[in-house]
Parts: sequence; C-alpha cells; structure tokens
Amino acid sequence: MGSVSQDQTEPVNGQHHHSFDSDSKLDLENSECEIEGRKVGIMRALVQTQDPSAKEVDDLMIRRLLRARDLDIEKGSTLLLKYLNWRREFVPNGSISASEISSDLAQDKLFMQGVDKMGRPIVVGFGGRHKPSKTSLEDFKRFVVYSLDKICARMPRGQEKFLCIGDFEGWGYTNSDVRGYLAALSILQDCYPERLGKLFVVHVPYIFMTAWKAVYPFIDKKTKRKIIFVENKELRQTLLADIDESQLPEMYGGRLPLVPIQDC
Repeated sequence: MGSVSQDQTEPVNGQHHHSFDSDSKLDLENSECEIEGRKVGIMRALVQTQDPSAKEVDDLMIRRLLRARDLDIEKGSTLLLKYLNWRREFVPNGSISASEISSDLAQDKLFMQGVDKMGRPIVVGFGGRHKPSKTSLEDFKRFVVYSLDKICARMPRGQEKFLCIGDFEGWGYTNSDVRGYLAALSILQDCYPERLGKLFVVHVPYIFMTAWKAVYPFIDKKTKRKIIFVENKELRQTLLADIDESQLPEMYGGRLPLVPIQDC
C-alpha cells in the first residue's frame, strides 16, 4: 500500500502548513474588494445622473449603503437617493444644533467615551432616562440624528462602526416610546447603515420586553445579529471581552467617566 507524504496528513513541528489556504483567502479578499470597488463606482455614476449632490458623498458611505443591501447596486442606489433627499429635508442647515434639541439633551441619556478593543467608539444610552412626555417625536428624531452625526464625526481614522451599551435600568411605562424607538431604528438602518458594530442590552426589566416585541419585527437581519442581551451576573465579564478595563465606563467597573454626547 503506497505511503502518504507527511505534509498531506501530519503536522510539522506540531503545526499544519496553511500557505495555500492563506493565499487563497487573501486572493478571495482582494477579489471581493475589487468587486466592491467596481460596484461603488457604478453606483456613484448611476446616482449622480439622478442627483448631482451624490458627488459629495465619499466612497466609504457608498460602500456601507451597498453592503447594507448585500451589494445589490439597484437597491443600494435607491437607498442612497432616499438618503440624499432625507438629508436635504431633515437637516437643511447641514447639521442639527444643540439648541434645537435642548429638552432631549437635558435628560442626560446618551454618552460617548473610550474605544473598544477594535477601536470602535463606545456609546452608552440610558433607556430609563428617556421621557417621551418631555419631548416630541420630531425633536427626538433630531436628537438621534445629532447624536449619530457626533458619533460618526469622532470615529478614529480607518474605523466606521461604534459599539453601544443600551442600559435599561429603572425603565418603566413612562419611558416606553415604541414610536420613538421605531423612528430611531429607521434612521439608523436607512440613513446610517453599517455604522452599528455591536449593541449590548443590559439591566433589562421584564416589562421592557413588551416594547421590545413591538420593535423586533422591524429590525433587519444584519442588525439583529449585532444585538446581545446580557444577564446582570455576566455583565462585567461580557463587556470586558470587548472592552479593556481602561476604556470601560466606571459604572461597569472600568476607569472612564461618562461624557455627555453634547460635550464630545
């Protein structure tokens, strides 16, 4: 019976050689990048014929929109045109000022400080501090856009995503705002796609699940994969798997004080 050479079946010095596999993976990644690059160019040309303002949009933004639509150029183009129209109508001055959303900012419900182990900014939001009776749906939507613009403007170079901790300690029916949650979700998914890297949902009271069940069907499959509900007893170790102690907010056993979104 013929012998089989060592490098086909047995590890050398305790390790298999994977040069062929590694090269193949690298070629595949390069090929995928080339395909994405070509599609970005096609999508840009297609959209600019319908809306010349698309020339102001950078390639990374177009790539995020493409990825959000599984690299379908037609669907990605529709999303970009929708985004450009939305931005003109909803943010006519180019940005939202703090003075427009003073009631939401006064609730001290959103903070940003530090980065996770992948270099993504860390955002902490407190659902129990959101008071829908103290704001309007339109003002809350402006607050969401103001906050996402702040987060994106402070992305480290080469980073496109952020990590969020959604803390619902003390959440009750006076905080429940399904219309607001759906509006925020729509803005995140359609206007800032591929920006959320991971969402930890923590300190969740049982009654919150009634609101969650109303929102869940509207969360797209890509976003659903990024959401993790964390039990209280596993909170610190779960967060430390993604965030170094030096970058973790003090309230979760780390070293960083919370910084209000308006001060970032």
